[in-house]
Amino acid sequence: MVHSAYDSFQLITDCPTKIDAIESYGSKLLLGCSDGSLRIYVSDSSGADRSPPSDPHALRKEPYALERTVAGFSKKPLISMEVLESRELLLSLSESIAFHRLPNLETIAVITKAKGANVYSWDDRRGFLCFARQKRVCIFRHDGGRGFVEVKDFGVPDTVKSMSWCGENICVGIRKEYMILNATNGALSEVFSSGKIAPPLVVALPSGELILGKENIGVFVDQNGKLLQADRICWSEAPTVVVIQKPYAIALFPRRVEIRSLRVPYPLIQTIVLPGARRLTKSNNAVVVALEKSVYGLFPVPLGAQIVQLTASGNFEEALALCKLLPPEDASLRAAKEGSIHIRYAHYLFDNGCYEEAMEHFLASQVDITYVLSLYQSIVLPKTTAVPEPEKLVDLSLDALQLSRGSSGMSDDLETFLPQLSESDENSALEFKKMSHNTLMALIKFLQKKRYIIVEKAAAEGTEEVVLDAVGDSFTSSRFKKSNKGRGNVPINSAAREMAAILDTALLQALLLTGQSSAAVELLKGLNYCDAKICEEILHKGQHYAALLELYRSNSMHREALTLLHQLVEESKSNQLQAEPIQKFSPESIIEYLKPLCGTDPMLVLEFSMLVLESCPTQTIELFLSGNIPADLVNSYLKQHAPNMQGRYLELMLAMNENGISGNLQNEMVQIYLSEVLEWYSELSAQQIWDEKAYSPTRKKLLSALESISGYSPEALLKRLPPDALFEERAILLGKMNQHELALSLYVHKLNVPELALAYCDRVYESSVHQPPAKSSGNIYLTLLQIYLNPQKTTKNFEKRITNLVSSPNVSIPKISSATSFKGKGGRKKIASIEGAEDMRISPSNTDSSRSDGDADAEESNEEGASSIMLDQVLDLLSRRWDRINGAQALRLLPRETKLQNLLPFLGPLLKKSSEAYRNFSVIKSLRQSENLQMKDELYNQRKAVVKISSDSMCSLCNKKLGTSVFAVYPNGTTLVHFVCFRDSQSMKAVSKVSQLRKR
Repeated sequence: MVHSAYDSFQLITDCPTKIDAIESYGSKLLLGCSDGSLRIYVSDSSGADRSPPSDPHALRKEPYALERTVAGFSKKPLISMEVLESRELLLSLSESIAFHRLPNLETIAVITKAKGANVYSWDDRRGFLCFARQKRVCIFRHDGGRGFVEVKDFGVPDTVKSMSWCGENICVGIRKEYMILNATNGALSEVFSSGKIAPPLVVALPSGELILGKENIGVFVDQNGKLLQADRICWSEAPTVVVIQKPYAIALFPRRVEIRSLRVPYPLIQTIVLPGARRLTKSNNAVVVALEKSVYGLFPVPLGAQIVQLTASGNFEEALALCKLLPPEDASLRAAKEGSIHIRYAHYLFDNGCYEEAMEHFLASQVDITYVLSLYQSIVLPKTTAVPEPEKLVDLSLDALQLSRGSSGMSDDLETFLPQLSESDENSALEFKKMSHNTLMALIKFLQKKRYIIVEKAAAEGTEEVVLDAVGDSFTSSRFKKSNKGRGNVPINSAAREMAAILDTALLQALLLTGQSSAAVELLKGLNYCDAKICEEILHKGQHYAALLELYRSNSMHREALTLLHQLVEESKSNQLQAEPIQKFSPESIIEYLKPLCGTDPMLVLEFSMLVLESCPTQTIELFLSGNIPADLVNSYLKQHAPNMQGRYLELMLAMNENGISGNLQNEMVQIYLSEVLEWYSELSAQQIWDEKAYSPTRKKLLSALESISGYSPEALLKRLPPDALFEERAILLGKMNQHELALSLYVHKLNVPELALAYCDRVYESSVHQPPAKSSGNIYLTLLQIYLNPQKTTKNFEKRITNLVSSPNVSIPKISSATSFKGKGGRKKIASIEGAEDMRISPSNTDSSRSDGDADAEESNEEGASSIMLDQVLDLLSRRWDRINGAQALRLLPRETKLQNLLPFLGPLLKKSSEAYRNFSVIKSLRQSENLQMKDELYNQRKAVVKISSDSMCSLCNKKLGTSVFAVYPNGTTLVHFVCFRDSQSMKAVSKVSQLRKR
């Protein structure tokens, strides 16, 4: 016997006649005796110590005495009877079925067709009665009054031995078979056999399902006869009667009563020995057992007492099942009892090695997590936490063994702290390791299930404090404000966050002790409340550096994280020769860590980026660029701490966004390039191997920067150039200062590269294409032409002019006059000179003169002893750029000896283009003249409009006839008004406009 579910009490002793049927009505007992009489018993409450019953309609645990006897209640002994409480009727089966009104036992109806019936079943919900006699099954319906109406009558293969309603159908036991009878059409469907020895037994459950007896086994089926589950109720032998009183099934045997639980696996709860037991029925609050001449009542032991018994005996599952049956008004008591049982059951399972099941019950008990964590002495919790002492602690001896928390997994961890064992103790050591691992795995699952709610509460508290702080709540000013970030060195001052810190700290340790380093890293990556101090010590000791970095990150301890990363990177470099390094960290790890910090702490990013700038220059500079760190700040920091990388940064910055780099930075980048080129020039000059046409990578960058960007100061750079070298750089700078003549002179006479001079002219010309004609640089080619035609004159004072230009504090920037100015005084015309070329003058020539300007220059050159002109370059320039050069001006500059045959590549396309332009302009002129004539014709037609005035014509303003008055016509040609009216309307409009202006 597991526990006492029922207390047996003898209610009636020494009944005069044998009892054939028994039923209870309220607190009374109705006995059907073998002599056909009905004996009614009531509780014998004559004693002075009897207290008033709590429920007047329930059986009392008292001796019962005979109240009255109804003789001749039935002609034959009663087979069975049943009280229909909802209808206040007593149904009895004897030679037929009779209905009596309660409590006066007035006969309501007798179903004569039920004569010879041996079994029946009543459906109280619908008021349907079915019974079986011989090989027939009949169905009657109570009409609500005093009569019953026959509904159906079906034939069956044999005599029915047991029957019960199952929904709309009827389950019947015929011969040794169970069948489902369709109450609508009488169709039979077999279920299964009832066995060879025991007769069929059909028991209805409150849920509408059935228990069908098969020998000593009870099988569960649904209303259609289908099996519900694999488990069965196994009785000690085949029962004669089974009644259901939740949560138990009570079966009657000839010498005893068995009580079994309705929970799988349907264990035996209690056995009550009652020799000669013949009848069994249930009442509102008890089960009644009739012997031959006595009656016993089986009264349920109070649920609270049963729960105590079950808990004390270690049957926790049954105890928990009974807790669910406690009445709703005892909800607090039920929760307390369930919690207590779950805790005791959890300790029992924990002691027996069922760790996961134990944690499930700890979880169900809603016990505080500190209670469970106190079972794990190896788990270090925050010192501010007061851990309650549980009823029973399980010491895993992990403190003494000192887990190493290595990253190689739990097996390696345990091996490091287990004492040196002899061979005979190896098995026990393995068992210990297994037990430790299993306990921690169970703890992890427990903490993970509790974590969501606890962390959610903690986050909600943090959000509420931030909101209150934002609106300036005075109450929060005295409280600790803490968000998820930056809680490493600040004490927690919140119950929910304190609990979250305990949970996350314990969970992290459990994950590490079981070798789940990756899971620990994932925990730290998300929202967590791990205690920074405790976890830092544990992670550092166990060399879990990846997790330690995430701990630092989640607590905004970025300086500590970056310091550790730098240390790990240096160690990884020194350990590169090892075959199997534990964990590798590269400089890119520092860069990846710094990326999210660019917007919040740029100075920290700059400080630690210097550690990896040399090893990963491109990635580091891309970090600066992608992180939107101010360029001026980065540049100044690099200038101070890594000047060799300053140029590289500015290069990438310019390549990414040319407009995003300021003029100051552009100037600084060019200055850096120039410094490197000057250093390179000094080295080569000292070795006397300098070549003006030599280009180092830096010089190429300098030339490209000078041409492509415009934010630098050309005057400042020009002063730094040596006087006898770097002429190409000087030419570009002079071009930026609009000193085109000097720039072209350098290309022609110093560098001796006419192609560069031509390219220079092309750049100047193309850059001025979209400028107004007055500012066009078309004469740049004429300037080059003059340099070719006067080589000695352009080089004569070159050095002097360069020196004056560089030394002058206020450098004037001359411009090229684009147009040729013509003066008509005296019939002479003059080609405009190029500004800035003070030493070069083009003497004016008369239109009738046979001497060209080039001749005059040639004579002047001969007087100075100059060398021959660069005629080949002149002709090449004219042939290649004929479309960009003013032909008339060019011809005046050429010397007289120039042969026309050499000018064919220049004059041919030029004249062809001029002819085409002349023809095109002539066509355009003709078209415009034609268009002008068309417009004049249209104007004449418009002026020929005719307006007809009749005697009926009305003024549109005064609505009077026009008559012979002066009139006016509006532009639409149809609206006619008196001229006087028109004049007045115009005056009124003018006055209204003036008044509106005054109001404004």
